Amino acid sequence: MSNAAKLTRITYLVMLGLLLLAPLLGLYPVFVMKLLCFALFACAFNLLLGFTGLLSFGHAAFFGSAAYITGWFIKAQGWTPELGILAGTLVAALIGLVVGLVAIRRQGIYFAMITLALAQMVFFVCLQAPFTGGEDGLQGVPRGSLFGLFSLRSDTAMYYFVVAIFVVCFLFIARIVRSPFGQVLKMIRENEPRAISLGYQVNRYKLLAFVLSAALAGLAGSLKTVVMGFATLSDVHWSMSGEVILMTLLGGVGTFFGPAFGAGIVISLQNLLADKVGSWVTVIIGVIFVICVLTFRKGVVGEVQAFRERRRAAAKAAASSAT
Repeated sequence: MSNAAKLTRITYLVMLGLLLLAPLLGLYPVFVMKLLCFALFACAFNLLLGFTGLLSFGHAAFFGSAAYITGWFIKAQGWTPELGILAGTLVAALIGLVVGLVAIRRQGIYFAMITLALAQMVFFVCLQAPFTGGEDGLQGVPRGSLFGLFSLRSDTAMYYFVVAIFVVCFLFIARIVRSPFGQVLKMIRENEPRAISLGYQVNRYKLLAFVLSAALAGLAGSLKTVVMGFATLSDVHWSMSGEVILMTLLGGVGTFFGPAFGAGIVISLQNLLADKVGSWVTVIIGVIFVICVLTFRKGVVGEVQAFRERRRAAAKAAASSAT
């Protein structure tokens, strides 16, 4: 194992330890849970943009629709939280399949615009459907008991449940990217005509990546509903799609930890500034985004990784010249 791989593994272990100890360190569990939900959302989006090269402007459709479905099944039908989350994830995957079948026939800005248009259709369905609560949204969604046995009503129990799901999904995404399937996705991102010439069914790979990304985004939305106890139109609004793009670009597109880091920046700023500056928080985050784009073109984590690679390359060059 290389030194870089060892350092990465140690970094992840330290972060996992901090997550497990967060409630004992005085961090507000609900805030960290919300952060983890959006970190998972950003990681799901990065699977599509960072590793497949497809820019979607409509990922809020999967996040928000799953949030509503989960909230409705738990509140109105009395389902346990794991079944509600599973239902929301499956609905998001199905919507992703439908959107993907239409969108992957186009590329570039046309792909992005199709996803945005279809996401707006989902938004108006959520606005008009009788079970969503309209502009009031779904309120008072209970956390319930996991498998009917383990109560999630306490913030501590709910926190470790969310941490477990986030860690499993993070490892799942890493496994996808490192698999032969993930290598094909990277090849499609870098040079799609070459992938086609090698005989790969490019549209099938892109569709599967789109559905996986939609399902994971739906899982994030479902978790958010259970944690916060509500689902609103803001979850399915186009601005939510913009937020997840912002998170991914801030942290670093195509990196494993970058989107989660970007989500941490955005959610922390929203939490710290919302009560102090009100609606100006959007402007402040926008200014920070512009500064980061100008100074960290690859995102914060992406620039750190690029700096480490340049140092390793310089060290190798110095060693080879010395010999």
